[in-house]
Amino acid sequence: MSLIVSPDGEARWRGRRLRCALGRSGVVAANDKREGDGATPAGLWAFRRALYRPDRLKAPDTALKLAPIAPQDGWCDAANDPLYNRPVTLPFAASHETLWRDDALYDLIVVLGHNDDPPVAGQGSAIFLHVAAKDYAPTEGCVALACDDLLTVVTGCTVDEAIDIRLG
Repeated sequence: MSLIVSPDGEARWRGRRLRCALGRSGVVAANDKREGDGATPAGLWAFRRALYRPDRLKAPDTALKLAPIAPQDGWCDAANDPLYNRPVTLPFAASHETLWRDDALYDLIVVLGHNDDPPVAGQGSAIFLHVAAKDYAPTEGCVALACDDLLTVVTGCTVDEAIDIRLG
């Protein structure tokens, strides 16, 4: 089974309908995804592992590989860097995302298997399933759920789970 996401901001999980936020530029075909375009790539992407912020959440009971986020954790989004679309330790000279955020958006993250085996420069990095803003504001290309809904997915998934992001 998969978490099925439609381009209208609805996700389906085990018979439940969940509201979700998507990229500010909507959903695009995976081969059209470009770094920084704000689009969510359509496709079937494996759940690689989950990350959580231990000062805000207890470790969820999940079948996924699980690791805590620390203040020095980042994710490289510099297409010309050899660590593109990989976790990095901060400080890091190239462009990157900081995973330890002041807001709650990265309190729980599922790393998705988009453009990671191997990463292709410029085709999108840091595509996560993460916590949505309270107003479900658009993401930079990720899929975001309410924290309780994301916890339901993470605790109910199997090791071979995936997200199925669909085009119109």
